[in-house]
Amino acid sequence: LLLVHLYSTRTRQKNEPPLDKGVLPWLGHALEFGKDAAKFLARMKDKHGDIFTVRVAGHYVTVLLDPNSFDAVMNDTIYLDFTHNRNQLLKRIFSLQLPSITPTAERKWMEQHFQGLSLSKLNSSMNTHLQNLLLSDQKDCSPSEWRQDGLFSLCYSLLFRAGYLTLFERRDNASAVYIEFRKFDHLLTKLARSSLKRGESKTANLSRERLWELLSPNWLSGGPESNSWQQSYRHFLHEEGVDTEMQKRALLLQLWTTQCNAGPAAFWLLGFLLTHPEAMKAVKSEIRGLTLQDTSIQHPPINPLEAHSTPVLDSVLNETLRLTAAVMINREVVQDKILHMANGQEYHLRQGDKVCVFPFLSPQMDPQIYQEPQIFKYDRFLNDDMTMKDKFYKEGKRLKYYTMPWGAGRNICVGKEFAVTAIKQFVFLLLTHLDLEMCDPEAKLPPANPSRYGFGMLQPDGDLQVRYRLKKTHQ
Repeated sequence: LLLVHLYSTRTRQKNEPPLDKGVLPWLGHALEFGKDAAKFLARMKDKHGDIFTVRVAGHYVTVLLDPNSFDAVMNDTIYLDFTHNRNQLLKRIFSLQLPSITPTAERKWMEQHFQGLSLSKLNSSMNTHLQNLLLSDQKDCSPSEWRQDGLFSLCYSLLFRAGYLTLFERRDNASAVYIEFRKFDHLLTKLARSSLKRGESKTANLSRERLWELLSPNWLSGGPESNSWQQSYRHFLHEEGVDTEMQKRALLLQLWTTQCNAGPAAFWLLGFLLTHPEAMKAVKSEIRGLTLQDTSIQHPPINPLEAHSTPVLDSVLNETLRLTAAVMINREVVQDKILHMANGQEYHLRQGDKVCVFPFLSPQMDPQIYQEPQIFKYDRFLNDDMTMKDKFYKEGKRLKYYTMPWGAGRNICVGKEFAVTAIKQFVFLLLTHLDLEMCDPEAKLPPANPSRYGFGMLQPDGDLQVRYRLKKTHQ
């Protein structure tokens, strides 16, 4: 009762951001935040402006929504820390503890595999697996037979399995891993918020344990070792002092990190194209214009995307990510800090509070930056001369961060280039090798699941039914 009283009686001090505690003691705005963070934070922004502090389940969270001031948070490694929050989430979601792993060491290891020659090899392997899966998934159908599926299921399944085959040791259980992963991912936001119901908790635990076993490589059972990405990761963990059990559990973390966003991103991109005929026409025209030796599936496959620029497809991807990437960048205030805003204002942040940057609201959905931000415009990131547009402004000042699906600065996603290439490869393959159309020409894209805000790419609350078949030239 004393703690509840203390948390309830906090008042705004001089030079602190506007404080909004909500009406519920201790809980504050937790329920509204968890139900639909974007809607709640948009309401707070309208009420308080670009910076404010809210009470959420006993914590005080300062939310910063001015993109010109983001660097003051993201570049501060002295007063602000993200390792404590990350370690809490690893324990809740993955039952994983990696206290000895430093972010710097982990990033250095990842850069070895997602840059330069290693990245080229991964991209080539991903392209090969995508083409092979596309062929094998069609082999049971007659050449002209239409197949029906949900677009989300189609995109997620193909990209996930191709990514799994590219990065992980096992070759015989990709479909089983995908099915189990979808069960686990469905409950992931509740795991993160510790809001699982009793039956859901049992399902999540069983699914997690099943995935640990499925992801264990053959060479752990005495099979031959190989110089793979997965083996390199296990070696890195071993060198950092992580025990065998936690090494096994960490593979699930890497599976989720590397495979959870590409499928949903491809779904939204293709969904926007299917529901915007002008955009689909522009992308198909660009793809036809690529000078290909042969558009059939080849062995080894060629990848024209590496040799040719695709500004229209790049703009469509940027616009898709602007509308559907909803990461949250969280920090903990480890020492009292003065936050210097770009407009010259200064705010005092209290030790023990949390800081949250939510680029989905601003810059990505900010009407001062993007005209009609809720609407998909395929050419929003194109200049008149068909070059990529990278100059956006707010209140007359050019923005350093105008869209942030991959984070920014020193914490930008290391796997960004791999993910972008995989999504573009996938879209290129589908549009060149399949006839793809909506079952209902008047159908609309399903809304986003509001519980996924803060966890990377949004996922749909429902699906879009499509039908597809191999093009005649590839039969």
